[in-house]
This record gives sequence, C-alpha cells and structure tokens, in this order.
Amino acid sequence: MDQRYNAQAVEEKWEKIWAEKDIFAVTEDPEKKKFYLLEMFPYPSGNLHMGHVRNYAIGDAIGRCLNMQGYNVLHPMGFDSFGLPAENAAIKHNTHPAVWTKANIENMITQLKRLGLSYDWDRLTETYKVDYYKWMQWLFIQFFKKGLAYKKENPVNWCPSCATVLANEQVVDGKCERCGSVVTKKNLSQWYMKITDYADRLLDDLDDMPGWPDKVKEQQRNWIGRSEGAEVWFDLDGMDRKINVFTTRIDTLFGVTFMVLSPEHPFVEELIAGQPCEAAARAYMEECKKMSDIERTSTTKEKTGVFIDRYVINPANGKKVPVFISDYVLINYGTGAVMGVPGHDQRDFEFATKFGCDIIPVVDPQDPEIDVNNLKAAFVAEGIMINSGKYDGMNNKDAIEAIRNDFEAKGIAKKTVNYKLRDWLISRQRYWGCPIPMVYCEEHGWQPEKDENLPVLLPEDVVFTGKGESPIATSPTFQNGVCPICGKPARREVDTMDTFMDSSWYFLRYCDPHNTEMPFAKDKADYWMNVDQYIGGIEHAILHLMYARFFNMVLYDLGMVSTEEPFKNLLTQGMVLKDGSKMSKSKGNVVAPDEIVNKYGADTARLFILFAAPPERELEWSDTGVEGSYKFLNRVYRLVYDLAEECRGIPRTYTLETKDDKQLAYALNSAIKRVSNDVSTRFNFNTAISAIMELVNEMYRYKELEDVNMGLLADSTEKLVLLLSPFVPHICEEMWEGLGHSESLYHAQWPVCDEKALVKDSVEIVVQINGKVRSRMDVAADITREEMEKLVEQDSVKSLLEGKTVVKLIPVPGKLLNIVVR
Repeated sequence: MDQRYNAQAVEEKWEKIWAEKDIFAVTEDPEKKKFYLLEMFPYPSGNLHMGHVRNYAIGDAIGRCLNMQGYNVLHPMGFDSFGLPAENAAIKHNTHPAVWTKANIENMITQLKRLGLSYDWDRLTETYKVDYYKWMQWLFIQFFKKGLAYKKENPVNWCPSCATVLANEQVVDGKCERCGSVVTKKNLSQWYMKITDYADRLLDDLDDMPGWPDKVKEQQRNWIGRSEGAEVWFDLDGMDRKINVFTTRIDTLFGVTFMVLSPEHPFVEELIAGQPCEAAARAYMEECKKMSDIERTSTTKEKTGVFIDRYVINPANGKKVPVFISDYVLINYGTGAVMGVPGHDQRDFEFATKFGCDIIPVVDPQDPEIDVNNLKAAFVAEGIMINSGKYDGMNNKDAIEAIRNDFEAKGIAKKTVNYKLRDWLISRQRYWGCPIPMVYCEEHGWQPEKDENLPVLLPEDVVFTGKGESPIATSPTFQNGVCPICGKPARREVDTMDTFMDSSWYFLRYCDPHNTEMPFAKDKADYWMNVDQYIGGIEHAILHLMYARFFNMVLYDLGMVSTEEPFKNLLTQGMVLKDGSKMSKSKGNVVAPDEIVNKYGADTARLFILFAAPPERELEWSDTGVEGSYKFLNRVYRLVYDLAEECRGIPRTYTLETKDDKQLAYALNSAIKRVSNDVSTRFNFNTAISAIMELVNEMYRYKELEDVNMGLLADSTEKLVLLLSPFVPHICEEMWEGLGHSESLYHAQWPVCDEKALVKDSVEIVVQINGKVRSRMDVAADITREEMEKLVEQDSVKSLLEGKTVVKLIPVPGKLLNIVVR
C-alpha cells in the first residue's frame, strides 16, 4: 500500500487480479441462498454514458454487499446487439453490421471492466451471436406451434426513412423513435405475437407484485386498458350486413345519431363502391394513410370525415343514422366502428355540429347549469334517463345493465370485455436481426423450419441500401427453402424479428449460457429464477417489461420455467442531468465516463453517482461533487495508511472502557446497521455513504486521543474498509491488502452490528431559551421529564437565566429542554 493514493495504478492492479482469478464467477450451490441481480443489458452503441454508469453502479453495490453477506449472487452482463443502428453504420461505413457490433462490444466491455463491476463474464450473452439466435428461432417455433405466432395483413406504422415497420410503442408523438421521421400507414403482411391471449394474466398478476413501483404497474394497466362493456350490432340499411361496435355506455344507445367507421374498416371498400361518395372517400382514405395514430386521435384537431351514402339502423329506436368514415376512428382499437353520441361526447358533439347530425341527450344530470334541450357542449352522461323509451326515469347506472340484458335477449348485443392492448407486431424489414424461421409452401402455407435446420443463418450475399425492401430480400439464395411437410420448394421469410424478442428471455439464457442442446436447462433456471432484483429505466415500463412478462408466462405454460413472473423486484433509476437537462450531444452537456475515470478514477465516479441522489430520483451532475468524492477517498486512504502498520496483528477482542471508546463503537455499529439496511434492502446509498463519512470523522477524532484502544481502532479500520467496498471496490481492495489480508475482500464476511454498542449511557441534549439554542449538555440516556426539569437548577443553566423569570419548562427527554422566560 503506497503512501499516496494513485487511483489509476490501484484500479489497474485490482482489475487485473480479479480477471486472473475469475473472482466473480458463480455456479449453482444448493447450500447457499441465491440472489439473481440483473441490470437491463445495453445496446452496443460503442460507449457508455453516465446513465449506464449509474445503472451498473447501483447493481454492483447491491451485489457486492449481498455476496459478502453470504448470498450466492448471479450478476451477469450481455449485449442487446441486433438492431437498426448497426445496419445504418454498415451502410455509412461500407462494412458488415457484425464488424461494427463486435468492435463496439469490445470497447464497452473494456469500459465496464474499468468501472470495477463484478460481472461473471463467463456468462456473457450477445444476442447477435448464432448460439443465441438459434434458440430465439427455436422459441419462436414453440410459440407458433402453440398458436401464439401468426401472420396477417394489416395497416402498420411505417417509417419511410428507416424503411421498416414500427410497433405502436415505437411511435412517439407521431414520429419514429429512432430517426424522428413522421410515421405513416402501410398495408403489409406481418408476423404477430398473440400477447392479447395473456391480457388478463398480465393485468391480474400486477396485483401480486409488491416489489414493483406503482407507477410502472399503473402504466402497464393503462396500456392493457381492460374495459367492460357491450358489443352492439347495427343493421346496414338495404344490405344483409351488420356493423358491430363496442361501448362501455350502452345506456346512451338511444342518443346515437350517426356512425363512424375507420377508413381501414374491412366493409368500407364494399360500402363506397359505385356510390356518389366514392372518389371523395378514396381521396380521404389516402390522406389518412399519411397520418400517425397520434395525429388522428388528437382532441385539438379539427374533425374531418366523409359521408359514404349509407345508413345503419339504431337497434334501440329503429331510426336510420348516417355512416361516415373519419380519421379519429382507428381500426386497431375496438371494432373499428364508433357510434356517435353527440349529447354526451365532446368529440362526437363537434363532429355532429360540423356535419349537421342530430344531437339527442339521453341522460338528464339534473344540473341547473345544463339545459338538456339547448346544449352548447356535450356533458358527461350521469343522472336520470330521458328520451330512452321505457328506460326513462331510471338511474343511468341501473339502465346500463337493464338495456344490456334486454338487448342480449333480443340477440343484438352481448356483454364484452375490450382491451387497448394489441397483438405484438414483430416483423421488421431489416437485415440486422434474428431471421424468422418460417417458409411458405404453396400447398401447406407457412411452416416452421425443422429443428435440425436451425439456426437459419443471416445471409452474407446481401446489398445494403437503407431503402425499400429488406436487404435479405436482395440475397439470390436465401429465399430458396424447402417445405418441411412435402419437401417441395418453398419461399423463406425475409423479415427479421423485432429486437424486443431477443430481450424478452435473455435473463433465462444467463442461467445456462453455454447450453448447446436447449435454450437453457430447466434445473438451472429453477435454481436462479426468478430475478430477485431487476434494475433499469422507467422508459421500458410498457415495452421490454411487458414483453418479457408475456414471454415468461408462455414459457411457464410450456413447462420450461417454474415461475410465472420473471422479475420479483424492480428498481427504476432516475436520469442523470446536467444544468437541469438530460445529457445529450445536441445540448453540449455530455460528461463522458472515460473523462472522469481518467482524471479521478472509477471509484470516484462510482462514489459520486451513488452519493449524489437516491437511485429512483434524477441526479444533477456536479463537478464540485465529483471533486468532493475524490477528496473523501483520499482522506479515507490516508487514515487507513496511517493505521495499517499498527493494526496488523492486533487482536480484534476488546472492551469499551472510556466514553470515547463507546462513542467510536457507537459510530462504527451505527454505520454497520445503516449501511447493511440501506444497501441490501432500501437502496438508499446516499444515506449509507453518509453514515460511513460520519464514522471516518469519528475515527480521525479518536486516533488523536492520548488513550487509544488499539483493538477497537483496528476493528473499526477493518470494518470501515468492508463497509465502503461495495461502493468503491478498487481502493478498498488496496487498503484491505494493506491491513495484512491476502484474500480478496469480495469474499470477506460482512460486518455484523453489535446492538449493545448502540445503547448509549448518555446523550447530548440542547438547552433552548424561548426557542433559541443557548447550550448543550450530556445527560443520562434514560433521563425522565422530571429530571430534565431539574436541570434549570444547575449552575451552567442558572447563569443563562439571570434577570429572567421562568414561565414554562418544555422537556423532550433525550433531545432538548426549552425554557420559556420573560
């Protein structure tokens, strides 16, 4: 242990030792309690940013602490390495995506190791590698055989710049989340995962997930969007057809004065053919294709539409109501048809006003401010039924059930549950993704590849243009497949899978990463799963986290895993800000991790980022805070260096003889208790580090005393290093070695709090006069109220009261005595 702290030399030394000894490797051990700790794996963009550092530092502190507490901690890392950026880089630099991806991964692994993260690198999983995507394809086939993967033609979100389909979740404010281009609609035959079959389970399980943040669970509930209502059939006037709509408010059926179809509704082509409206309707439909779902459903947008010269019959009263097509109705929600109730829906009110439709209120709120016979705007339909035939006078809530029952008996309605959740679109017209292992036979349709033909490899003979069809389609050989049923020529699928497929089961591959016979062995998954602590950003609440839950449920049903939910506890860390904004190159406020590590060392970066704010809150970057963290580490290093030689060989058995002994022992055991609780259960790293800082201050005070208990001081020094090690492992390894230990402290035993040392014989109280602090006193820890009142008789207090009359005494035992005087 050198006299002067050299962060770079110390960190380089211990990273080399950890690597040589493979110190973080773990295996299944039934004798130890397991803990599966996982941070969301990164996309290999090439460089870590401060958000990564925060995420991984949080996980590493938890893992190191639990490992020292005797847990068998699985803490793996990998890379979500398929995706469009690699393909774009291939086009830009005229290279293969694999070359770009591999180089980026190598650089990021170097950066991760430089941070001293305790990953079991033998379990490294990279989704672009054949040994991973072979099993991705195998799992897809299992989903297909279970009826959960299917292909259909649908209007899809299309990014014209990326030339690919986007899932609804990948469209942000009407634009592609990747490139920012305006998203349009396009009819394509696409592969889907039938996540809607699991909607109720995905929803119901949220009630039994206490380890997840409420805000994440609420976002998932809203995204699933379960609503109970009724499906109602309207006869098309003059045609032997019915149009069905879903409504949660069947009590408003008598107020329906028009119907609106989505421009993509399957009946529209038939309904407009040969009608006077045909040309206008077709032009309008083309315009709608250029709009995103967000734009179409905006409440501030002017209502537009086309009357298509058709009518339906309102089943409640037999009246004919006109049929329109309009952009605000989406084909992928409900039935793609909406009944217009302008008296009780503002959007319908504005539409009816523009197109001259009747406005008939059917509920009277009995509010003197609302004239139901002269409406200026729609109002919420809560109150007494009116204009509704035999249901007039009923409370509308009672009428909902009555009307539904009556109409069900007539065969024109049925109770229905509807969901906002839509099946997961997984087809991508990209090269750099997992090939979909399906072939199309003219006789047998779509069929999965035989297991022995897996993996279906990405072709090398492709052309990258960045536009139009998938690069895979440019391969002259890839599409030539064979039907697994009849052996005749078949056409291979050229689309690849959404990368969210890869990240929906990677946590299971970590359990058994080198298995060549199956995705993972069930016994190994049963030992490690489910993930005890998952850490990642809130932005994944309705994407990755929903899909991973769905995947795990299917694997549970297939008998491949024994836990239905994959993640027991979830921590969503806040963003790292600078100057009040998220770090970004465009704002010029990026602080690169390498910059801090090279100047101060990785331990300083870790300490600052863990100390600056609780993990779930946003963290404001502070250069002063980084400098302060560096100074604190130097202060600790000097303390341990000064004591190291004296502490070696000193027995750790001692008795507490003096008040100063007890004060240090209290600070030590208070720190042990606070750090143990704050790190392994509460994740309040800032308060844990604060407790360590208090201990360091007390140790500096104590070591300067004339009468020092060396057993106590040696014990405190050793335990200080252990407590600090989850946060700053490099410097602590160096100090641990300096204290005479030959084995890594990673496998050292975590300190245990001596509760007896936390029982104080005396405490310091504050003496206030009229609310102002005037003095402090040491008193017995168990002092009573009556004994505190007698303190006014002591000379030190009397001198403060000269010339004053005591009006009232307010004692708070163990804390303060407030003396009210005049």
